[in-house]
Amino acid sequence: MELDAETRALAELVKLPPGFAEIADDPTLGPAVFTGMARVEKMLRDAIANSDPFVDQTSRHLVEAGGKRVRPLLVLLSSLLSGNEEISDDVVKAAAMVELTHLATLYHDDVMDSAPLRRGAPTAHEVWGNSVAILTGDLIFARASILAASLGPEAVDLQARTFERLCLGQLHESVGPRPEEDALTHHLSVISDKTASLLAAAGEFGSRFGGSGDAQMNLLSEYGEKVGVAFQLADDVIDLTGAKVKSGKTPGTDLRERVPTLPVLILRRMSAEGDATATEVLTLVDGDLTSDEQLAAAVQAVATHPATNEAWAVARQWADEAREALSPLPNGPVKNALLDFADAVVSRDQ
Repeated sequence: MELDAETRALAELVKLPPGFAEIADDPTLGPAVFTGMARVEKMLRDAIANSDPFVDQTSRHLVEAGGKRVRPLLVLLSSLLSGNEEISDDVVKAAAMVELTHLATLYHDDVMDSAPLRRGAPTAHEVWGNSVAILTGDLIFARASILAASLGPEAVDLQARTFERLCLGQLHESVGPRPEEDALTHHLSVISDKTASLLAAAGEFGSRFGGSGDAQMNLLSEYGEKVGVAFQLADDVIDLTGAKVKSGKTPGTDLRERVPTLPVLILRRMSAEGDATATEVLTLVDGDLTSDEQLAAAVQAVATHPATNEAWAVARQWADEAREALSPLPNGPVKNALLDFADAVVSRDQ
């Protein structure tokens, strides 16, 4: 496939996330994936371009900040599982649509969380205010919907159902568990909707527009759902163990902001069951975390408690289930890359 100069330049900048080394080294699939990701990147930039300089600037803010691009990569890889050696224009369009939907949610999430940084740069609401950030997120989602419409009614339906789950996940997180609802079950439900749903959609979109049948689409959707939960649960632990966070978040931010995460929820369960050490750690976690010293003490207490090892075990279980979902697929470099990625999301900082 002939590429224009901009896409060729973008292909030189593509870096695959951990877990995809085998794909990068494959003489056939490697070039197809690198070229495909460059085509996605160009489509992202074209899709958000606006003749109004201000709107163009706000829309480009997160696209040009970079990111792992895991969701569009999953779309591309899922399309190759049917035996294709080239990535079609529809697959590229689906991949860009999935990433635009993700970016739109980030504008909204950062406003709701009052987050100062995203990918190491000031968030949109810090630069232009809440109203501009929210409306920019809405605009980007509109551009994603235009791409979905061009792919047909099935794509529109899947995107709409996925966006519904994203919204429900955010709502349920904001409201919290009902009095009779188990807090850990609620947390997993929130993660499934808020994070995993878009990865599940990525697997389904790639399979659909790569020419796979319903059975394979279901497998890739299940894989995306489970690997998405594993990814977020691992993030829960990484934040609370003081591991280096490249997003710009200070380790322990979730503790300070009283965000429920897996290790703390396990601590609360253990404390309720009579574990005195868990109760002692919770005294720090629920105390005054205003100063960096107090926060560091709480982070250290959580990191060294057995609840953290249990949290890693839960995350690894979800990753193992994601790997198991792929077992019916024929062996090959694409399947191996997806298996390796499931491992990589829970071995980032152990």
